[in-house]
Amino acid sequence: MAAQSAPPSLSLPPSQFARLQPHAYLLAHLSPPASSQQPSIRANGRSPFQFRVTSANTGSLTHTNGSAVVRVGDTTAVCGVTAEILHTEDIASWSVSRPSVSNKRRKLTTPSEKPGEDRRDQPTEIEDNENQSHIEDFNLLVPNVSLSTGCAPGFIPGAPPSALAQSLSHQILSLLHRTRLVRAEDLQIWYQRPNLGPEELERHNESEQMDMDAEQADSDGGFIPAREIKAFWVLYIDIMIISLAGNPFDAAWTAVLAALRDTKLPRAWWDIDNETVVCSDLVSEARKLSLRGIPVASSFCVFEADAASGWRAVILPDAEEERKISESSRKGIQRRWILADPDGYEEGLSQERVCIVVDKEQGGKGKTTIVKMDKNGGFAVDRRELKQLVDVSAHRWDDINQILGQC
Repeated sequence: MAAQSAPPSLSLPPSQFARLQPHAYLLAHLSPPASSQQPSIRANGRSPFQFRVTSANTGSLTHTNGSAVVRVGDTTAVCGVTAEILHTEDIASWSVSRPSVSNKRRKLTTPSEKPGEDRRDQPTEIEDNENQSHIEDFNLLVPNVSLSTGCAPGFIPGAPPSALAQSLSHQILSLLHRTRLVRAEDLQIWYQRPNLGPEELERHNESEQMDMDAEQADSDGGFIPAREIKAFWVLYIDIMIISLAGNPFDAAWTAVLAALRDTKLPRAWWDIDNETVVCSDLVSEARKLSLRGIPVASSFCVFEADAASGWRAVILPDAEEERKISESSRKGIQRRWILADPDGYEEGLSQERVCIVVDKEQGGKGKTTIVKMDKNGGFAVDRRELKQLVDVSAHRWDDINQILGQC
């Protein structure tokens, strides 16, 4: 008599369960039965506020002024910074917006400097604001995010830029301007006129002395040569997402941070004889950008226990929805979870997103500053939870700062 085969199992393997019932699959992990005494854990094995493993490597691209490769889990972003010279004579609005000579109130403390050498003065607050406007007015920072690299099934190589790529490019540009990460004085190429004393000025004819009207005597009787901006450095920041597994903004922005920290600009000066900008070939004379802090972005998503919460929030008044939430809280039933650094699977199951950008002073020992806070897609995250997310973002800043410091 032939042995009877075992009846087929009615249960589904986890991989098929995740595809057929993605919401129920994630909910089963986050809300296990009380009898199992299992902690609330995500489908990828992380706790709700745990970020994916992050790594960074700089200097990977040899044909750029600065580059970095950042990997956050399975999301990988490659960033390259290329610097080009923009002459002020090629800026149509330069003659209108041309500022006055900014060093009239300064005295040169190093008269031995060569004429035309690029000096790094410390501008006043007003001058710094005026100079910083050059970055936005003349588009000196040009980020571009590319997703059409086959990084995910929905992105085909050779396809036009997607809405996500354009949105990421705009977010990065907006954050660069808001944080004032790149200093304007690092992008300016100056022409320093020769330091002529009173005896040399007397030898000039009247017309030449009229041209030196920008020079004024200071309180000590010395003369301050006029300086003039002749060109700017334009930084083209190209970010390519070569692997997309959720949360591309954090990976892209971290790659931008690492690449800018790695960027070196050659020493450049204005050649009065040839009337052009000349760059030094010596690598030892190249200088790094002096960035303002390390603003780190941390993204979160909100997962609702109710799969229909997205459309139900539109139909029900906010008061009714809040009443249901309060009632569930009294019964000890958790209806929502805030997930840090969501992967692609979790992003597809969430409606509300939160992005917090923080920075710390004095190398991490000072206070935490909230640079940017975005919340969209719902009303689940309240003030108390936002404060908790800021604390989580502050710990994330410590991790990223340590990772970038090892590059």
